[in-house]
Amino acid sequence: QVQLVESGGGLVQPGGSLRLSCTASESIFSFIAMAWYRQAPGKERELVAEITNGDRTTYADSVKGRFTISRDNAKNTMYLQMHSLKPEDTAVYYCNADQQRLAVVTFWGQGTQVTVSS
Repeated sequence: QVQLVESGGGLVQPGGSLRLSCTASESIFSFIAMAWYRQAPGKERELVAEITNGDRTTYADSVKGRFTISRDNAKNTMYLQMHSLKPEDTAVYYCNADQQRLAVVTFWGQGTQVTVSS
């Protein structure tokens, strides 16, 4: 069973920056894609950013130009660098990974809280 562990969340003022990390229990070479999702109170979970094993990236319109997703295969870690944070970015951020086995299997981390507030 693949374990995904997020870290880096916390409280930050509007306009500030944070970097989230997601470390996997095995080589991320095996993942066809990894992604960050977030869920704010009372809202559905939404895709924030995705990166494929070919390093193709996709972003939600609400974070384009402010967030950057990346992966370090040597460290089995994916990152989300967040700049110019807004109160509406407040949410629990989840790491997600898709692994190709006989079928595609999806794994989730436990989530890390990001709170943007003055």
